[in-house]
Amino acid sequence: MLSIYRLTLRQLSSPGRVGIMFVLAIMPVVIAAMVLADNDTMSLTEFEQFVLSTMLAGSIVPLVVLAIATSAFGNEIEDRTLANLTLAPIPRWRIAAAKLLASITIAGPLVVLSAVATAHVAFLGEWNATIAVAAGAAAAVVMYASLFVWLGLASAQAVGVGLLYIVLWEGFFAQFVAGVRLLSIRYYAVALMHGLDERRFEVYDHASLAAAIVMTSLVTGGFLLLAIRRLRRMDVP
Repeated sequence: MLSIYRLTLRQLSSPGRVGIMFVLAIMPVVIAAMVLADNDTMSLTEFEQFVLSTMLAGSIVPLVVLAIATSAFGNEIEDRTLANLTLAPIPRWRIAAAKLLASITIAGPLVVLSAVATAHVAFLGEWNATIAVAAGAAAAVVMYASLFVWLGLASAQAVGVGLLYIVLWEGFFAQFVAGVRLLSIRYYAVALMHGLDERRFEVYDHASLAAAIVMTSLVTGGFLLLAIRRLRRMDVP
């Protein structure tokens, strides 16, 4: 498992991919600095809604994770090297878990640093708010990574399908259709932020902190199990 993890880290950490991730991750920080410099641009509530919820949790985090996690298995399938892994005497769950952990290792620190910097600037150094936003972003990384690692196995067009999911499901339906929010990763990430600092995101109808933690575990474990099942049943080229 450790060798697969290390190999995947090398595969996913190409300079081009990391550069794109960095550009995406720095955008919320830049906007937070601009908001702080110009008090007339938006209120703190509007900042929480637009930058932290819609932009960070609903757009930046899934885009960064999509670029990494779909390639965890996608590169193996494209290069026709997945058969080497599946023919080795390694349990399928170890392969899937190694791929997921590698995706989280690459995407997680950059996203969390972006969340910390954004919240710290916007909330004027309030560490409770900063930690809450960072924890919510970290939970979102884990959930999105499990989803997109499975998607990289399930579809040859994983990036395209993932983009549709981000734009339509997380960006449109989950924002404007109340019932859909219960199946939205962003919804539970923001609920976790609010649960850790109840002064933030007060305008939203949140799930409880306990529900957000439980759903984070269920989403992550559920898609990991789907990835393991897919590995066991797919015809490997």
